[in-house]
This record gives sequence, C-alpha cells and structure tokens, in this order.
Amino acid sequence: MKKNSGLIAQHSALCWGEAIRTILCLSLTIAMVVAGAIAQAQQTGKILRIGFLDGGTAAGKAVLVEAFRQELSKAGWIEEKNFTIEYRFSEGKPGRRSELAAELVRLKVDLMVVTGSAAALDAKRATATIPIVMTNAADPVGEGIVANLARPGGNVTGFSALSTDLSTKRLEVLKDAVPRLSRVGLLRTARSGNAQMKDLRTAATALKLELEEIESQGDATGLGSAFNTAKQNQVGAIMTMATGSFFAQRKWIVELASKHRLPAIYFSKEFGDEGGLMSYGGTTMTSIGARLVM
Repeated sequence: MKKNSGLIAQHSALCWGEAIRTILCLSLTIAMVVAGAIAQAQQTGKILRIGFLDGGTAAGKAVLVEAFRQELSKAGWIEEKNFTIEYRFSEGKPGRRSELAAELVRLKVDLMVVTGSAAALDAKRATATIPIVMTNAADPVGEGIVANLARPGGNVTGFSALSTDLSTKRLEVLKDAVPRLSRVGLLRTARSGNAQMKDLRTAATALKLELEEIESQGDATGLGSAFNTAKQNQVGAIMTMATGSFFAQRKWIVELASKHRLPAIYFSKEFGDEGGLMSYGGTTMTSIGARLVM
C-alpha cells in the first residue's frame, strides 16, 4: 500500500453490540479503509500485511481474534491469499507494547489494528503514515488520540466505547445491587483516562460512596496484589475500568472476586460468561469519521 495511491476513506456510523460485535464493526471499517488497496493487490498479486497490536495475551484475546478473522472472511478477505496478520501481544507490559508498535512499523505493515486507548497511542507515536484502526478507545479526544470525533485528522480511525458515561452508570448499578455499600474498590491502570476518573469521582461523591482507587498491572500477579489491597482496605464491592488488559484477564479477575467474596460489576458480558456476578456494557459503539490516505 503506497501513500497517495488514491484511496481516501471517510465514514461515520453507529455500530451496535458489545465486545464481539465490535469486531464486526472493526472489520467493516478496515474493509472501507483498504478497499482500494485490496483491489490493487488483487491486480498485482500483492498480499497485504495487517499488524495487530494488543496489550493483553494471545490466550486472553483468542475469542476476539477468532471473531475478527471470521468477520474478515465474511467480508471477502482470504487469509494468506490477499492478506496476512502479524500478531503482537505485550502481555500486560506497557513498555513492551511501544516496542511492538515500533516493530510493526519496521515490518512495513500496510495497516495497524489496535485494541484500546493505550495501544492506539503507542501506534500513533510509532507512525504518522500507516493507517491505524482502533477499537474500544475510552476517550479518544481527551487522551490525545484524535483531534475530535467528527474530524479526527491524522492517520487514526475506529470506535469510542463511551466508557466515561458507562463507568458512572456501572457505579450506580453497583450501589443499587449491594445493600449498605459505602466503599468501592476501583481497579484501574496507570493509563486510565483522566476524564473517566474525574467523572467517576464526582459520581461517587453524589452517590455518597468512597472510591478506593487501586492501580494494577494487567497481569495475574498484579491483579492478585490489587485484590489483596482491596480486601485489606475493607471495600464492599469491586468495579473494573474498561481496559483490554482486564478483559484478557477476565477469568482470573472473576476468580479473585469470588475468592475474596467481593461482589463486582464488569464492563463486558464476557465476564459473566466466566461466572462474574453482573456486567453493564454499551449498546452502541460510536465510530470516528476518519480521513485516511494511503
């Protein structure tokens, strides 16, 4: 795929569903972004290379990766015939994620697919020319990924998960579900969006709840320590921020909540599939209208 090859993709739409259905929207976005390049590849015999960057583990994201591959197939993309995927998982190590983004740039991938705000920022820092399609960005404007939702500019497009609004609603649902709740343990990462945190703190005050913020790495050891801290600080329930690393560790998080006898609310129904108490997720994924030139 060459810069200025003539393809300019512009789109703005609403896509419905939660984690798995987001992949369908993501696949459609990718198809729009590289449709011209696919046609050119078919004529020249070139196989396009997609870089897939995620902050979790291959095992933790297997269900999403498989859905992603299936949706690309439904859209007419044939793996190994007109595209290949270079997978990179940083396994909860933030520094490693930026290294992997740079590695994908050195490989000269034609497109980068990233999950979550942190991976999108690392990819954006690594390249200003390779198109980037992101999914589940919590606050793409506030986090500096795009200029604004209507006209993001640059080389990034994708979906905002409306995490700020949904996080405050999850806090309300949790209080309604847990009698006499006064203190909530909030599992967050070092890169949780400032806008989300500000709104959550305001919502907690309005709900007369004490918010015990517990920073954790998205790996098994870090999460185990975080739950120990939550128990020591006598929280009455747990809420998790919407991050890719927490999603990848959803089975372990649910097990830890059960072990410590802490009711918890999650951001995706897949936590419920692992035995989690309850979840409250988005019914809409708002796409960002982007202008990508390749």
